[in-house]
Amino acid sequence: MTSSANQEEALDPAIAARLKRNGDGLIAAVAQQHDTGQVLMMAWMDDEALRLTLRYRRATYYSRSRARHWVKGESSGHTQYVREVRLDCDGDTVLLLVEQHGAACHTGAPDCFEADVLLRPEARTALE
Repeated sequence: MTSSANQEEALDPAIAARLKRNGDGLIAAVAQQHDTGQVLMMAWMDDEALRLTLRYRRATYYSRSRARHWVKGESSGHTQYVREVRLDCDGDTVLLLVEQHGAACHTGAPDCFEADVLLRPEARTALE
């Protein structure tokens, strides 16, 4: 993952110092609908993707399979306007509170967690 040749500036060093990247230099990024709390998707970011997201408020991720940055919705039109970005206490995950326009999942589903429910809530009795 090399930063683009047109890079205008680096990620704020104070933010960069707090990030705990995986072996590939990436951090997990979870996108959540800002007003409902619905978890939409998880993707990866490198420093440049985070910098671009913070600067332009357009969710930008790093594609491991394509080895390049991508802006959510650049081909589908299903965009994410970033309202807020939070860093978790360990510095290894960012939370993007977004305004999702269109489907969040590449399959066309509203979010990436619709298809495979591995455990459903149990019915509770009144005595529990």
